[in-house]
Amino acid sequence: MTIRVVIADDQPLVRTGFKALIQAAPDLEVVGEAGDGREAVRLARSARADLVLMDIRMPVLDGLAATRLITGDEDLAGVRVLILTTFEIDEYVFEALRAGASGFLGKTADAEELLAAVRTVSRGDALLSPVATRTLISRFLAAPEAPRPMDEAARRGLESLTEREREITALVATGLSNDEIATRLVLSPATVKTHANRAMLKVGAHDRAQLVVFAHRCGLSAFES
Repeated sequence: MTIRVVIADDQPLVRTGFKALIQAAPDLEVVGEAGDGREAVRLARSARADLVLMDIRMPVLDGLAATRLITGDEDLAGVRVLILTTFEIDEYVFEALRAGASGFLGKTADAEELLAAVRTVSRGDALLSPVATRTLISRFLAAPEAPRPMDEAARRGLESLTEREREITALVATGLSNDEIATRLVLSPATVKTHANRAMLKVGAHDRAQLVVFAHRCGLSAFES
């Protein structure tokens, strides 16, 4: 199945470079290019995109606002957003995840990293977990500030989780892969994935990135280490 990608970046040369890389992959197709966030939202809908490769700093409407519009639109429920950042760790990346983005990628990534990121995020399979992801989690999610108070929906979601699902959710939020969690808990990777998927379903997270945000909001113990 071909993954349909919209590229949103205000620099034409950047869009051209990403398009060339993506179009060269047999399972990926660029179905639109946007120079601002408003156009990205429009193309996500009209081009029937599976994923938007979204820059943060753009005119008219920035990438954060565009991400919120896409993830908040029920008609675009299947569209994933992969945030592009100039630096691997950007002060806006955590806000992008809170806005509903499914992952992020530094613009310095090589071709294979870009293609792997697009495939990973389009599956909703996992928040990207290279060193940059773990550094971001350490910086923003394990910060000394207390997490924001839970709303009623988050509280109900937390209460619905089993002890094992809470434990795995907390470990997912540290950037560990299923294999790493399985090793730590002496479980099979398939079992870990099942628990993580059940947790996502219960708390209304559409992918592991949103499960990370949920865990932070709820102050799960993995953040306290």
